[in-house]
This record gives sequence, structure tokens and C-alpha cells, in this order.
Amino acid sequence: MDLDTPELTRPLVARLCVVALVAILLIPSGVSALTHEPVELQRGAIDEPANGTTVIAVQGFKGRGQNSSKKPARLVGVGPEGDLEWNYQPQDDVTWFYDVDPIDDGTLLVTGVTRDGTTVFKYDPATNSRVWTERLDADDTHDVDLIDGDELLVANMRNYNETTGTNDDRIFVYNRTTDETVWEYRFERIYDRGDASGGSGSYTGDWTHVNDVDKLDDGRYMASPRNMDEVVVINRSTKEVDLSLGTPGNHSVVYEQHNPDYIESEDGSPTILVADSENDRVVEYEHTGGEGRNATWERTWNLGADGNLNWPRDADRLPNGNTLVTDSLNHRVMEVTPEGEVVWEYYAPWGTYEAERVNLGDEPGGPTIADQNASGAYGLNGSAALTPGATERATFASWLHSTFAGTPISSQVDWFAERWAHVAPWVRPVWMNPWAFVAFLGAAVVTLGWAGGEAVYHRRWIAGRLRAGYDRVRPSGGGSTRSDD
Repeated sequence: MDLDTPELTRPLVARLCVVALVAILLIPSGVSALTHEPVELQRGAIDEPANGTTVIAVQGFKGRGQNSSKKPARLVGVGPEGDLEWNYQPQDDVTWFYDVDPIDDGTLLVTGVTRDGTTVFKYDPATNSRVWTERLDADDTHDVDLIDGDELLVANMRNYNETTGTNDDRIFVYNRTTDETVWEYRFERIYDRGDASGGSGSYTGDWTHVNDVDKLDDGRYMASPRNMDEVVVINRSTKEVDLSLGTPGNHSVVYEQHNPDYIESEDGSPTILVADSENDRVVEYEHTGGEGRNATWERTWNLGADGNLNWPRDADRLPNGNTLVTDSLNHRVMEVTPEGEVVWEYYAPWGTYEAERVNLGDEPGGPTIADQNASGAYGLNGSAALTPGATERATFASWLHSTFAGTPISSQVDWFAERWAHVAPWVRPVWMNPWAFVAFLGAAVVTLGWAGGEAVYHRRWIAGRLRAGYDRVRPSGGGSTRSDD
């Protein structure tokens, strides 16, 4: 009996192997779907009750014009023991929530956006109603502050002027009483067209991505042009830079940061606490000398040295010396001691943006890390670790970091891992865990490769079928018949 495998069955064996591989890669997705336990609005670790209500602005995600019910935007008020006090859903004029600022009368100033403008409103949690609403012709504004009673200090990004061919990204002051802009500062004063971080911002599109602005005193505003990897303090009168932290393209200081917090040490030294988002850490810098863009700084604190923060976007120093951290893609807000211990924690999917302790007001300030004699680099400990990136278990990104460390391609792999960690959560279904998502994409790649291989293998047959189809549908030669007499 001839036991030789007929040559014509070899492609079939190869196809069966591919099918088996794809099936194996899809198994984790099925298991993840069956065993998924969603993280909802819920308390995490509560070792110490908070001193009042914490308001959290949850950005949410919306794609292709449709809200994602699994990734909602909302404002939530959380009590000292992690109990949900109220939950405000977006209205028709808001798609995403960004900045939220406590006001002295117990209300909140809220910044929300749609795809065609910015809505700023004063919200009263006690009555679950808006006191007033202001509509700004500004695209995707992340921060608006109420200053001097009736003026709005606005961070205005995505502001390319096609008529003049210039980018008008700026900060400005709008007077609600007179309905006019009374002051503005354009970032073209200090940045060149190619300064945006690593190609993140196009001059004709999202150039500076200025995501935060704060009034420091009567004469200065601090702004965070994210894509420039720099925090700048602008003198209102002279329009000069009084202080700056970071340099465009220098990712070792800050890398596409969010929501810097200005505090001063006991000896008056300027100190900046900032969510160093793309570096997945919260850092604090103390001013050591110089002025303007020649200022020098010492990094006194690095929170997140263990890699358990994922794209933090807000950090506020509290009067007790702890820091309120918004860990965006781990969907949580934490109160953390200077040594990294989590003493209060709340999970609020999807995409937490900012958090404030209501009774402390906007940007309450507190003792610097240096004044607390706690300088150093710290990991996190004590978290309930309800989301994959918040645990010590290896994620795909951390596995890439550790596996390729010390290899000739480590820098390229690290870059890819960071992009993966910050992009994948936006597109991964919430019921699919991170490793199952990697396996699913692997199955997709194998399937596409298989389809491409089949197309090459059967190229002659495919070409013949295409020609036959074309011959059937093309117009006949037709034409007239001529006869010569």
C-alpha cells in the first residue's frame, strides 16, 4: 500500500494548520467574553476617608458619531468612603468632559466639548441643574477657568487660520458681561512650526494642543502646550515667558504633559507638579535658578517608577501633603502619599481626565515634596488594582519592555510599547482583556497573511476568472457593417 502523502494534499494540510492556529488565538477572546466582570463606578482601596467630596470628570469615548455605552462620559461626585453621591450625564451640547473646577459657592465650572465647539457651564450638584451655560467658538477646548468674577480664561487649541495661513493656538480672556475677548496670547510668539513633539502636532492642525491654563496671580498665567513638552508662565503685561519647564522635543523632563500645578516651597521657590502623561509618571520640579526659558530645575519627585500608571492626566497637591492623581487609562483616581501608598481610590471608567476635592477649591496647593523631606522615585502600593494596567501582572507593553531590554532594537520596541499602551485601550472592546486583544490581532494578522498567500498561490486561476468575468460584461464590438457597391 502506498503510504506517501499525495502532493496535492500538502496545501490542505497547511490550510488546516493555519485554521488551527487562528482558532487557538481566538480562544482567549471567547474566554474573556464569558468571564468578563466589568469595572463600574466603584470604590477601590479606602484606607483613609477623604476630607470631603471628590468630583471626577470622565472624558468618555465617542467614535463615528455614536456614543459608546461601554465607555461613557460623565461627571461623578464621590463621598469620603467611596460612595457615589451623584452622577451627571452629558447633554446634547456635550460629548466629552474635560476640566472641572470647584467654585466657592459649592457649584462647579465644567468644560465640555462636541465636535463643533466648546460648552462651558456652571453646574449645581445640589439641584442637578445648570446655573448658566456659555457656548464658545473654540474647538476641543480642554480647560476654561472662571477668573475675576465674570471672565473666562480659555486654552484654545486646534486653531489654524486657513485664510492667513497661520496657526492661532492661544490662551485668551473672554468677558461674559461685555461679550468680548479682552486679552490673548498666541503661541507663535515662542514656537516654530516644527516644534511639536515627535510629530504629534501638525502646524495646520493640532499644533500645540494647549490643554491647561491657570491664573497664578494678577499678572501671570501658566499654560501647558502639550505637544511642545513644556510648561510656560506668561506675564500678562509684557507677554514674555517668566518661567518655563521643559524644552520642545526633550522627553526626559516632560513628555506631552497635562494639568501642571504651581506651588511654592516654604522658602518661596517655585515648584511645578505635573502629570507627565506619555512618560506614565507624575513628577515634581523645584526651581533652582534662572528666569524665562533659561530657568533651571531639579526633579524632586517621580511617582510611577514601577510602571503602574497609564497615561496620568492630572495631579493636585493636597493640604495634607498627599497628591490626588488621575490615572486616565487605568480609569481611577487616587490619593497617594509622598512615598506612593494609595490611601484612597475610586474607579470611574471610561478615561478619567481630572479630579478635584470640592471643599478645597480649584488647585488647592500644599507642601512641596522637598518640604516634606520625601524626595525620590516611588512606585505605587496599596491599590485595589481592579484594572489590568494597575497591577503588577505584566501587560503586553510591559512584556515588550522587559523582553527586548538590552537588545539592539530596545529603543524601537519601547517606543512601540508606549504607543500601544496609550492607543490600544481606546480601540479594545471593554469585555476583552489586554492579552486576549493581542491574541485577537494575531489571529487577524495570520488570517490576512493566509488570504494573501492563497491569492498568490491561486493567482493564475484568479486572473482567469477575472478575465472571464470581464469578457462577459464588456460591451460587444457592435459597430456598423459597410457594403461596397
